[in-house]
Amino acid sequence: MRRWVLAAIAVGLALPASAVLPSPLEQRLDAALAARVLRGARVAGLVVGREDGRVLYARSPDRGLVPASNLKILTAIAALSAFGPSHRFRTELFAGAPPDADGAIDVLSIRGSDPALTSEEIWRLAADLRRLGVRRIRGGLRLDDSGFDGERWHPSWGRVSARAYHAPVGALSVNYGAFAVEVGAGEEPGDPVRVILDPPLPFLRLVNRARTGRARARSSLRVEPAASNGFEDVVVSGVVPAGREAKTYYRSVRNPARYAGAVIRYQLEANGIEVAGETITGPVPDAVTLLLSFEGKSLGEIVRLFVKFSNNAIAESLVKAMGARATGAPGTWKSGVAAMLAELASLGLDVEPLTLVDGSGLSYANRVPPRSFVEALRIADRSFRFGPELVAALPIAASDGTLEERAEGAADRVRAKTGLLTRVTALSGFAQRADGGEVVFCVMVNGYRGSDEEAMEALDRFVSELVAGP
Repeated sequence: MRRWVLAAIAVGLALPASAVLPSPLEQRLDAALAARVLRGARVAGLVVGREDGRVLYARSPDRGLVPASNLKILTAIAALSAFGPSHRFRTELFAGAPPDADGAIDVLSIRGSDPALTSEEIWRLAADLRRLGVRRIRGGLRLDDSGFDGERWHPSWGRVSARAYHAPVGALSVNYGAFAVEVGAGEEPGDPVRVILDPPLPFLRLVNRARTGRARARSSLRVEPAASNGFEDVVVSGVVPAGREAKTYYRSVRNPARYAGAVIRYQLEANGIEVAGETITGPVPDAVTLLLSFEGKSLGEIVRLFVKFSNNAIAESLVKAMGARATGAPGTWKSGVAAMLAELASLGLDVEPLTLVDGSGLSYANRVPPRSFVEALRIADRSFRFGPELVAALPIAASDGTLEERAEGAADRVRAKTGLLTRVTALSGFAQRADGGEVVFCVMVNGYRGSDEEAMEALDRFVSELVAGP
């Protein structure tokens, strides 16, 4: 026995420091990242203790990779720091004079800045205007979206689709620049397909060319919006199999200000305010009276919406809003990203390793290493001012947001931001381990060759192993 012990000690002393056996946790995490779908991909990750920052797992933690929507973590932290979680963006309404004895005003001018304004809030805005005595608008609406520049889509995104996640960015915007199209099959083959647009605006003109096919027919449905002389046509074409349940498709508009104006006109009329005249765009004139300054949701609420559900339009609007705050209107991507980096640096984050061009992570030009995400999360976690809002905004495994149907093995014990682009996936956040200890983690993968679903499953296994065992 004595000889065996001495031999074991001798072997241990002979091993170089780099040959220390990995811990059980490291072995499990390595095994998760050894999934077939990730072979040949660029993989990087870091796990540290939430309180002490002690490194529990590291794999190329300083390697800058495309972060996809994990970038929204940095956007959220910078915006919360710059504006504060209680900040509310305002939608301002002006007229040449207060309403006359009949409740009439001339042109109603609307200046936007709220990235999360919805149809429901526009109804409330219209009701508030009616309460102020407005009953008739004689000269139409003027839409002022001069808070941001006119670049609606970032040039590095390449060709954009009509999907809601490619919605245009504008200072005056409603419903995140998107709308819903519900499509249901007819009763018999050859019947027209039933289509409902929400919101039901004259601005969105339905062109329904779709038909119901046989029950076993292959679906060839297409839903494509297209700008058309101040309106937006919604062209629905193709075949829907008979008996197919109604399905909702979300699409983006091309002109966010015009869409906002259509929603505003619709809700004004719903509140009994007659709107005559046309809708025009342009800055609010100097000699006007402020009728109403409508405050939307708090930034804390907005951040929860855009992080939980990975809303690209909100993310990019916040970037441009940070730019306008820092250097004056109009906010641009260039001024916004510079302001975002400056805000992160002021919080103590080393921004030297970061290459950022947008705020949503849609661009493949972004590069962020796992260490930067972990450090940013730890900085936010320590912030009394906005830390609780950031942590509460992260999706909860197998419970809500973009993790609602993922990571069942880590259910309710992981709060993390997801990220997904073609051949890119990532996951960063907080986890509670089986022994009660809490960690901060980031894992990123670029260039896998299998399906997105398989790659996400590998990361789900990573966090499941992270919360289990010693």
